[in-house]
Amino acid sequence: MTEHIVSAGAMTGSLGKMHVQLQNGQPVDYQLPVGEQLLPLNELLGHRLSMEYLGEIHCCHCGRKTKKSFNQGYCYPCFRKLPQCDSCIVSPEKCHYHQGTCRDPAWGEQFCMTEHIVYLANSSGLKVGITRASQVPTRWIDQGASQAMAFIRVGTRQQSGFLEVLFKEFVNDRTNWRAMLKGPAESLDLLTSAHDLLALNASRITELQEQFGIQAIQPVASSTVLAIDYPVLEYPTKVTSQSFDKQALIEGTLLGIKGQYLLLDTGVINIRKHTAYQVRVTAH
Repeated sequence: MTEHIVSAGAMTGSLGKMHVQLQNGQPVDYQLPVGEQLLPLNELLGHRLSMEYLGEIHCCHCGRKTKKSFNQGYCYPCFRKLPQCDSCIVSPEKCHYHQGTCRDPAWGEQFCMTEHIVYLANSSGLKVGITRASQVPTRWIDQGASQAMAFIRVGTRQQSGFLEVLFKEFVNDRTNWRAMLKGPAESLDLLTSAHDLLALNASRITELQEQFGIQAIQPVASSTVLAIDYPVLEYPTKVTSQSFDKQALIEGTLLGIKGQYLLLDTGVINIRKHTAYQVRVTAH
């Protein structure tokens, strides 16, 4: 599908996860996919934005009309059969590729049996997470992190999951999205936190290296912390969530974008949650 960038006006189509781009010294640049069009959002800050839900959801994989969205945009049959909707995506330590039971081995080879990183981020406080190496820094931006750094590289998604399980005994693995949307997180010393986590888990990391090979699990040499700024005119003092499941029309003045959320003067909306919803978007 070819997407076309438009500046303003009305457009109709299926919502998609916002596209992000980060350039040094600049706030994250956001574009909102609506069908085959991309709406640049940064230039709309301070302007009125209307989003009308048209009453239909079409699966982001097969296009089937569905009454309910599963796993952010899929119909139920796709949710039940696709590898990207399997439980091991949420809990990668439960990967069963090696057992020969992957829902789609070719997909698993491309997305799971590839280099991953374990990272520390600061969105609503210190958290540990994992992602494919190719998804840096997109993953961090999608979570609304103000700071982030990779500190271990591994050979597969499952290996990153094993490490995350170890580290989340000491560090949170979730983002408090309401706190994240109230403003930039207070700056943290991620380098020291990473050093401490490695020291606390040295023997258990060694055990994993003995199991998978020392080259498969390696701390990142010369880790650097990435600072991320977001296009926000004003943060909400009270975070009020809005959803097309409760109201067909969501509109207001666009005050900011952070993570996968639009911050309107009337409330916030999680765009990723509404993937595949058919909408009419009007920028005034």
